[in-house]
Amino acid sequence: MNSRLDQLHSYPFQKLRELFAGVSPNSGLAPVNLSIGEPKHATPEFIKQALTANMAGLSNYPLTQGSDNLRQAIAAWCARRYGVELDPATEVLPVNGSREALFAFAQAVVDPARHKKRVVSPNPFYQIYEGAALLAGATPYYLNTTAENGYRMAWETVPEDLWEMVQLVYVCSPGNPTGKVMSLDDWKTIFDLSDRHGFVIASDECYSEIHFDEANPPLGALTAAKQLGRSYRNLVVFNSLSKRSNVPGLRSGFAAGDAEVMKKFLLYRTYHGSAMSPMVQAASAAAWADEAHVVENRRLYAEKFAAVQPVLNGVMDAPMPDAAFYLWAGVPGGDDLAFARELYARKHVTVLPGSFLAREAKGLNPGKGMVRIALVDTLDQCREAARRIVEFAREA
Repeated sequence: MNSRLDQLHSYPFQKLRELFAGVSPNSGLAPVNLSIGEPKHATPEFIKQALTANMAGLSNYPLTQGSDNLRQAIAAWCARRYGVELDPATEVLPVNGSREALFAFAQAVVDPARHKKRVVSPNPFYQIYEGAALLAGATPYYLNTTAENGYRMAWETVPEDLWEMVQLVYVCSPGNPTGKVMSLDDWKTIFDLSDRHGFVIASDECYSEIHFDEANPPLGALTAAKQLGRSYRNLVVFNSLSKRSNVPGLRSGFAAGDAEVMKKFLLYRTYHGSAMSPMVQAASAAAWADEAHVVENRRLYAEKFAAVQPVLNGVMDAPMPDAAFYLWAGVPGGDDLAFARELYARKHVTVLPGSFLAREAKGLNPGKGMVRIALVDTLDQCREAARRIVEFAREA
């Protein structure tokens, strides 16, 4: 077996199951699970109709590159959303969800011939970044994001000599779990570093469409590059329909950016066996072409944040995020594991301990003392969870 598999950490939800082992939650309360970032809003009917109307596609082998129609729909959405003109033939690829593509990307980018191979990611982070780096034979470098530094990726703290070893940088904006959106200055810094040292940037933007101001959506990497007068050199952006359109089971997203990098990524994917089903492609094209359902989706999340965040912020440090559907909250007493375990036992509410989403770096686990609360359930369920959390915090 591949010995690199031994370097992988258990996934956060496996750790959560182990934390709860032997715990009997309060049977008098219905469970409310706010630990996993799985959208619960209804899938729009027109997407389901597009899926079933194209079942004839099951009789065909799909192309890894995807259909012209889907790539054009993605490019058109990028033009509307990011204000950029992408070549659908060379700068856009459909992917089976951003998770699959973010993992595969490291396998395509990291050069095994290089003696020292580093991959930079935020800390806390989406664990796929770490696993992808380790299985590609690279060593992760964890860049701590904390309340003290405004949850930003402080590029200036990375040692200068380490940049020469870096082949890939994962960026997540809006961030998971912090909800932090990168500024234009931060993008300029990482672009300049990439131009100087030659590493590739993978920008994970799967939460970009969950925000709170219709007039000011989160700044994306493609828009930042355009505003800075820069090409897409060594930049690839990843996005997904899962959160935007409430279709996590569709497993549909895209990668877009540097045509030279995308050409090699397509070659890798051709062997990887990652072509998207034709019926999924048709449903995806329909989803990318419609914005009304996304506006309604944002309204539902904004309603939940307005109901829950002020309540929770009264008993724990739970500031509003820039975007995304998580509250990244500091727990009373500072023990995120004990908080999550006792909350589950006494109030039957599940949240995710922050320390499960981070690694110790520079003597600090930046997730320690934090919990991630995903406001993905109904408004009533989120309100009920908030009520129980407040009750729990005041009893402690």
